[in-house]
Amino acid sequence: MPVKLSQTTLRHLPANVAGPKYDRAALTPGILHFGVGNFHRAHQAVYLDDLFNEGRDHDWALVGAGVFEGEKVGREKLAEQDFLTTVVEQDEGHMAARVTAAMTDFLVPGDTDAIISRLADPKIRIVSLTITEGGYFIDPASGKFNPAHPNIVSDASNPEAPKTVFGLILAGLARRRVEGTPAFTVMSCDNIPHNGHVTADAVIGLAQLSDPDFARWVAENVAFPNGMVDRITPATTDRERKLLVQEFGLEDNWPVFCEPFRQWVLEDNFPTGRPALEAVGVTFVKDVSPFELMKIRILNGGHATIAYPAGLMDIHFVHEAMQEPLVRDFLAKLERDEIIPTVPPVPGVVLEDYFKLIEKRFSNPKIGDTVRRLCLDGSNRQPKFIIPTIADRLKAGKDVSGLALESALWCRYCFGTTDSGALIEPNDPNWERLQKTARAAKDDPSAWLAMEDIYGKVGRSPVFAAAFAHALRTLWKIGTAETLKRYLGGTL
Repeated sequence: MPVKLSQTTLRHLPANVAGPKYDRAALTPGILHFGVGNFHRAHQAVYLDDLFNEGRDHDWALVGAGVFEGEKVGREKLAEQDFLTTVVEQDEGHMAARVTAAMTDFLVPGDTDAIISRLADPKIRIVSLTITEGGYFIDPASGKFNPAHPNIVSDASNPEAPKTVFGLILAGLARRRVEGTPAFTVMSCDNIPHNGHVTADAVIGLAQLSDPDFARWVAENVAFPNGMVDRITPATTDRERKLLVQEFGLEDNWPVFCEPFRQWVLEDNFPTGRPALEAVGVTFVKDVSPFELMKIRILNGGHATIAYPAGLMDIHFVHEAMQEPLVRDFLAKLERDEIIPTVPPVPGVVLEDYFKLIEKRFSNPKIGDTVRRLCLDGSNRQPKFIIPTIADRLKAGKDVSGLALESALWCRYCFGTTDSGALIEPNDPNWERLQKTARAAKDDPSAWLAMEDIYGKVGRSPVFAAAFAHALRTLWKIGTAETLKRYLGGTL
């Protein structure tokens, strides 16, 4: 019989599953985290678990929080097993499972009073976020905070009853200000360029709408360190739950399967203290920007590069996409010809070696990462991972034919059918708009680039518009595979 994960069974885990070496009852929370999903539980929570296993910093445990109704499902799954998580690392020839216990509680999403009270607790010295690229209320074209978003307008009008993460953060800070408690540090763990600055813009920008004096206090007292995070972590399905039982004899409502590789680079800007994460592999630097740009353009841009051709060719898993020579070679050519040349030198890193590592990671057959996940939310991801690279290439007068093809592949995907005619289910918060625009672009490619909020100046570039139109028309005329052949052969 498999062991059902819980605090009671923690001492009786299967022999091939590692458990925490520390007394969980001795932990006290120091971090409140918004966005308790797979990535957080495979990344920040694992680093903290490692640190606690070293016998250090037991006053930096995690408390989870959320704002969306849908997050209650995840909370219930974790509550049933006392907020424990099984993390399974996999690649060819390697599979290891561990149970992490760094999270001691998960506040009910939407319980505003409980969340604000915990945010005001002096023991909470860091508030961290994994709320996805779309959670920061950024105008895609400008990259700036959008104060006109309805959710932001609502929180500005009702600061005592906030509905957004940033409104809750401000409510917690307001109470700390009144009570004389030092402000916590706000730490983004999302894949966004300059994520600390972006978070500061959202928090301070929201405060500015209702209380300029308070906004100044926040700007003067709250630290927003930039950081770069990396670990490929697919969504959990019944496949992973069954595999955990079969391979390890353990039942977990919501296990996390991930690659062995992980990386975290952080600016060391934590006025009220931080855990000694450098002891477990986190790199602290004065400036994260070089690492951040490298990762966002080469890895996240690389994901986008393989996602849409693979989706149009009915390829299900990411490692299967990397086994298709046309997709793998498209990635390699676009990276080396157009993406990597836009990345400045990174201390201690050879960019070609970094890209080869990424190719290996994308090819990992054990992860089960899906092409559909990579295709998700292009309307938020393209403006962060691809379009800035296009802008830099255009500014330098360099070729953008490969990047134009990537953008055309995204447009073609949003039409809603693969090359074989199979239906593509909605895969973006703005799917209805994207699909309507993609259908108009079949006959008039300029319709796609006219999405000013996504493309901005890039969409108005005659050079890019011509390359995009040619790529899109070619995709419709001869299909994805033949178009990739032409691009790779230099005849597109």
